[in-house]
Amino acid sequence: MLLNTKHFGQIEIDEKGIIDFPEGLPGFEDVKKFVLLSNTGDNYMFQWLQSVDKPDLTFVVIDPKYIKEDYEVEVPDEEIEELELDEKSDTTILSIVVVPEDIAQMTANLKAPIIINNINKKGKQIVLDCKDYNIKHYIMQELNQRGG
Repeated sequence: MLLNTKHFGQIEIDEKGIIDFPEGLPGFEDVKKFVLLSNTGDNYMFQWLQSVDKPDLTFVVIDPKYIKEDYEVEVPDEEIEELELDEKSDTTILSIVVVPEDIAQMTANLKAPIIINNINKKGKQIVLDCKDYNIKHYIMQELNQRGG
């Protein structure tokens, strides 16, 4: 399937890779279909969650373990049921990144990760009931503190 995107131009996507967000994402409830695009350059840790429904909408995302190695998510039971997760599920956990003009101030939302069931291609952004993570976690500050 061909997709005309704002940031990547025309790209070919595999329809089997389309992730369904039945509720959309907060603030974008009407946008339900996305694909995950990987980076092949130097910034290997960043990926893009590209909307299929609205090709001008793309989110920069990152595996939160790149930022916080001990990052753990306790997915509430209702979300487990909704995403049809079980002990055999293959999941991807991502955090949305905000990239301001001053890249040193780049943040990741560790408080509200995106959970994707890679088997049935269902996704959802959930808000964790946890005080350990922030909506604005400074990526560069974290990497500099640990020498990465």
